[in-house]
Amino acid sequence: MRLLVVEDELRLADALRRGLQAEGFAVDVANTGTDGFRLAKQNPYDVILLDLMLPGINGFKLCAMLREAEVWSPILILTAKDGELDEAEALDTGADDFLTKPFSFTVLMARIRALLRRTSGSRPALLSAGELVLDPASHQVRRGEAEIELTAREFSLLELLLRRKGEVLTKSEILEHVWDYDFEGDSNIVEVYIGYLRKKIDAPFDQKTIHTIRGVGYLVKED
Repeated sequence: MRLLVVEDELRLADALRRGLQAEGFAVDVANTGTDGFRLAKQNPYDVILLDLMLPGINGFKLCAMLREAEVWSPILILTAKDGELDEAEALDTGADDFLTKPFSFTVLMARIRALLRRTSGSRPALLSAGELVLDPASHQVRRGEAEIELTAREFSLLELLLRRKGEVLTKSEILEHVWDYDFEGDSNIVEVYIGYLRKKIDAPFDQKTIHTIRGVGYLVKED
């Protein structure tokens, strides 16, 4: 899934990028409110992590501007400001959740997963298609009793496909959610990773979960 981090503390922004990428997310970073607004308008993010004390456009104003611009990505406020009035104002301007610094990365990940569930229609903690089950919290994938080892990118791709089960996703949609803003490679990378997934989650079990819709994209169905 693809996240945007809007944070002017460079060390924290870099730590968040590295930690989230290690969890399989594609991550873009903006260090000003202006850059954050531009990126959020240009790209469909699954979650936006937003600091309040930003140069240029502060977090309160940026949150309101994004909602006025009909950017509906879930927004998680990250701030050193600790107080009921700040939390209330953030939520009233359109934020979905609020986390005070310093925070545990484990708690941050749990909040992000909760926001992803909230925006997916139904809210299962586990994602599945037949006997194939993906657990975003433990980062485990199983088919029946067999555990399947995936790389972070493979896991992120499978998570996207399972969250959108029954929908046909184009290559460009997959690139937008699984690869970050700096990716300038060939879009055929999607086909390559679909191939990797099929070899791990389908072929050994004589199943076909990921289907190619010719000329359109890819679809996950129940076994």
